[in-house]
Formats: sequence, structure tokens, C-alpha cells
Amino acid sequence: MPDQPDLPEPAYPELDSMLSRRFGKEVANYFSGSPLNRVSFLRTDHHFLSAAVQHPTTSFLLFNNLAPLGKDPGTLAYVRHADVKPLIGDDPYSRTESQLIAEYNSSVTIPQLVFLGIDEKSKDGGLQWKVYRGAPYFALDVTPKGTVEKASQGIIAEMHSRGLTFLGGRLNSSLPASEAAIFAQARSFLDWNARNPFCGQCGQATLSTNGGAKRTCPPADLSALPTATAQGTGSANTSLPPTQRPPCATRHGVHNLSFPRTDPTIIVAVLNPTNTHVLLGRQKRWPPHWYSVLAGFIEPGESAEEACRREVWEESGVRLGRVVIQSTQPWPYPANLMIGAIAHTVPGGDGIVLEHDPELEDARWVEIGEVRLALEVGTAGLGEEPRDSRYRAGGLRLPPKTAIANRLLTAVVEGFGEGEGSKI
Repeated sequence: MPDQPDLPEPAYPELDSMLSRRFGKEVANYFSGSPLNRVSFLRTDHHFLSAAVQHPTTSFLLFNNLAPLGKDPGTLAYVRHADVKPLIGDDPYSRTESQLIAEYNSSVTIPQLVFLGIDEKSKDGGLQWKVYRGAPYFALDVTPKGTVEKASQGIIAEMHSRGLTFLGGRLNSSLPASEAAIFAQARSFLDWNARNPFCGQCGQATLSTNGGAKRTCPPADLSALPTATAQGTGSANTSLPPTQRPPCATRHGVHNLSFPRTDPTIIVAVLNPTNTHVLLGRQKRWPPHWYSVLAGFIEPGESAEEACRREVWEESGVRLGRVVIQSTQPWPYPANLMIGAIAHTVPGGDGIVLEHDPELEDARWVEIGEVRLALEVGTAGLGEEPRDSRYRAGGLRLPPKTAIANRLLTAVVEGFGEGEGSKI
């Protein structure tokens, strides 16, 4: 089992300001801290995307069934334009977005390509575009499917011949922090595109646009024409008028496009009023003695603080008073934003009741000293064993430092919320 990777540095860690003096150093969690500038406003510029996709410094991160290409579990592998040309062609952005929509043919599989951003610190210099300069990065789905199955299989075989492999498994938490952030962005966008092949309003097939960051429901489809092709990556005979689709509400007003989805989720470390104990819970499917802080989805019309109070009460019966947001973590399984909080119970509200929501097998108050020791010797991911030789069987086990739960507990044992000028 590889060692737990270092965590990303927060932005401007040495910068002194009133906020840093009052609230402390910003916390950056695993899967954040990307080295890429997303330059999201350039996603609609096909002249830029054309230059970027063909540039000699451009890196492509390939995915097969959402598993990234890698050299080993701790190292991603990138390829160049020549390696993916059999699948995407010379330039998938040679036509404007309007042309692609007008010529849409749902019987032809378009390889899913996502522009991730540019690395402005690239030693190779990268692409110069107006005032922006950096090495471009793309994510490409090479999962064999539809009319590109053969081309995808050829690329996969070529990668295997180079000794590379697609890193399966649900969690890729052995990557260096910067690589993990690139992976998280790429996986989230590819997963969202894969989950939304059809319009949520009218049910028709959708088209990926804006460099993979939006999907649109085209008003017409060439696939219904007798000349439409279902072989190779060619398109239908566009000299004939396309078949018009039924009206769709997504083509009107400000709702004409579908954007990537991010699901906000709270996760909260709960302290008793005297800061001597932390509330921990466990699900039945977790390994023995493995506990974590409580978490749950934010519902519509609910603030993050309200969600903390509701979820903790529903799962454990404990009632919360003051709630403070401590840090956040993007979680690419599939597309969550973990909003980490630390909270105190109200006086007399620390009684545990598990009868409301049967999600937890157990919940208990754990003394701060026991949590501190577990953070030192008993952390490991699900399915892994603690590596510290000081860990003793039957001792408390906690999530690894790549999980925001670990960072919240670390903040608690280091005194977050105590004393004069407390953050809570």
C-alpha cells in the first residue's frame, strides 16, 4: 500500500492579512490545488481550442471507464496529439459550435474531449494565446463505444504495449496532490458528460459543447436521414436538410444549455460544549473500529449550517448550536463538493439517539486524546490497514489525511474553537 501523499499548499500560504491573522492559514484539501488555470472563458473560442489541441506541449489524460491512464497507482501518464489522432482526428474544433450543432448526427459517436486548462508554469513554455501562455491539458474518454469502438480499442492496446495501465478502483488517492487535482477535474467532467447523453427536458440525444463543459439539445438531427452513416467517424450527407426535432424548453431563454452538476454535501466534526469529546459514527459496511465524522447532502432551500444541524440530528439525535465552515473539498465520485464544518452541541443536546435514521450502525462520543492518537497511528482508507507499527488491533481507526474528515478532526485536536478569539 503506497504512503499517503502530501496535501496541497493553500494559495499564498505566506501572505499576511487581517483574515489570516483572525482565522488562521487557509486549508487546502486533497483533490484541490490544481496547477492549471482553467481559463474557462476560452472554452467557447474554437480558434483557441484548435491551437491548443494540436500544440506540441499539449498533454492528454486518457480515461477508460473513468479509470485514468497511469504508470503506477501514484503516477498519471499523459500522451500527445499524435497518440490520440486516430480517435479525435487532426482537429475536432475545426468547425464552429454553430456548425457542429447544425450538422449534428446522433448516430455518430463523438469522442468525449474536455479542455482542462493551461499550466502556466510549464517548463516547455506552452501555447501563447493573446496574454495567456501555458501548456494545454485535455481529458479524453477512450472507452470503446459506438462508432469509435475500434479506434478506442487501438489506443488502449497501444497504451498497454507501452507498459501503461488504466488505474481502476473507486479511489485514486495515492497520486501527488497536483496530479490528484487534475484527475478530479477530468473525472468529474467526463463522468457528468457520460451521465447526460440525453436531454432532461425532451429526452433527445445531447451534444457536448464548450470544450466539454456544457451540453446542448440540437434542434435537428441528421441521423434520421436515409444517408446518415452509422459507421466510422464520418458524418451524414449534409446537403440534405436535417430532420427537425420537437420543440424543447432548453433551447429558449437562459436555460438553453445544460451545465456540469456539483452536489454540495456537508461533513461536520461535532464537539461537546467543553471541547473534551468528538462525535464519531460508523456505517455497518465499514471495517471494524473505523469511524468518521457525520456527513450528508444539502437539500434544496437549505443552508450549509442548517444541513449540518439536520443531518447530525437525523443520524445521531445530537442537536447542534454554533456551526462554522472550516474548509471544503472537491470529491470526484461522482461530483460532490464536501463543505467541512466544525460545530458545538447546544447545552443538553449531546444525547445520542439512532432511531431516527438507521444510516449509522453506531455513534459515540470519543475523548480528544483518543482521537489525537488515532490520527497519529490509526489512519487508513477503506479496505486498507493502518501502517504505523504503534497501532494496536482494536484501536480507533480514522480516515486518511486525503479525506476532509481527517482534516476536520486534526483541526479539532489542534484547538480549533478554543480560547479567546475562537473561530466558533
